[in-house]
Amino acid sequence: MSLSILNNLSALTAENNLSSTQAALQKTLTQLSSGSRINSGSDDAAGLSIANGLNASIASLTQSVQNATNGTGLLQTADGALSQVTSLLNRATTLATEASTSGVTTGANSQAAALNTEFSSILSEINSIGSTTNFNGGSVFGSTTSGNNLNVFMSDGTSTGISSAAVTINQLSATQLGLGASASNTISGATNAANADTFQIGQTTYTITNGAVGAATNAASFDSPTTGTAIDVSTAVKVALGGSIAATLANLAAAINGTGAAGTQYSTGTIANLDASATSVTATGLTVTADTSGSGTTGTANVSDNTGNTIVTLNAVNTGGLKWTNPNGAAGTLNGGSGAALDLSNTTDAAAALTAITTAINTVASQRGVIGAAVNKLTAATNVMNNQVTNLTSAASGISDADIGTTVANMSKYNTLSQTGISALQQANQASQSILKLLQ
Repeated sequence: MSLSILNNLSALTAENNLSSTQAALQKTLTQLSSGSRINSGSDDAAGLSIANGLNASIASLTQSVQNATNGTGLLQTADGALSQVTSLLNRATTLATEASTSGVTTGANSQAAALNTEFSSILSEINSIGSTTNFNGGSVFGSTTSGNNLNVFMSDGTSTGISSAAVTINQLSATQLGLGASASNTISGATNAANADTFQIGQTTYTITNGAVGAATNAASFDSPTTGTAIDVSTAVKVALGGSIAATLANLAAAINGTGAAGTQYSTGTIANLDASATSVTATGLTVTADTSGSGTTGTANVSDNTGNTIVTLNAVNTGGLKWTNPNGAAGTLNGGSGAALDLSNTTDAAAALTAITTAINTVASQRGVIGAAVNKLTAATNVMNNQVTNLTSAASGISDADIGTTVANMSKYNTLSQTGISALQQANQASQSILKLLQ
């Protein structure tokens, strides 16, 4: 090899190796300080993409666990309230049983009056529990006329694997449990309804249609059938005409209660009726019950709320065979008694109250069963999602986390190479000085 003073190849080689060593040492120090093997796309592009996807799934599942936890908390709050209601109803059973005995004195300041006073306070407390129980600032049992639909959205860690656990928490009040005044009436028919037949349930207009029900909003107003004025049904809820009276009434009941197949039985976007509910459907009839009884419109068979507003009316433009039948035999008379709540004033009333209380206990037990099943479902889903988070975290860790033992060993290696590289560069620079001896 010829001697040259223009290019020191040994020094260039030493410098290149030292630069590579310094870059590797810097990467190793970054891994140690961050704890991550992948700190930029250039470290491992494929690994970074996989790890990011896993981390996104972990974030989705973690929030889903929180959603399920919140839903469980709400349901447990409702169950706790219903547990107290059960205790109150058990006490009411005791009172009603005692009041049913003929040996109890009646009249003012009597034993029956004392029993009735406590019974009334129990009904008031049930109403208070239903209206004041809340979770995170929201009413657990919904308004005084409707329940509360709880939807808990959960994910399996993918953008498409999103599901919801839905449960309806019924509105809680003495009336809802059958312990207060209510009013009902029945739509019956000899022939099926016809296209464009219209019904008014509270503040909502329902129009029977033989076409697509599509989407519509609940109507806010209704013209009295006695005026003969044409009714604007452009914003009415459309209800699908069934192949029979029973099918049509089933569709109407689903629309009133906000259940069933929205978009098939009735308009999508329809909310449950706030004034009344469909309580039973038979082959030829549909019973609609208002939450609170009141004064009806004379001459019209209807159900009213406590302000006297008409709850249910068959519109005059109805051309089908459906009509209102009045269970009490007189138009305008409500099927709900005098409108007063149950009482224990005498043995007859106490016996009737005892029957209603027994039904209420079964109703509460059924609701607690529904809530309990939903809690179990959410608990199981939470356990599954927690396991998924653990497994996905392990997988992501295996891809992106730095192996500290190996990284420390690499740091020692690169520190040594850095020192030897500097020494080699120094020796290479000094080697060129030997050429000067030839000029001496």
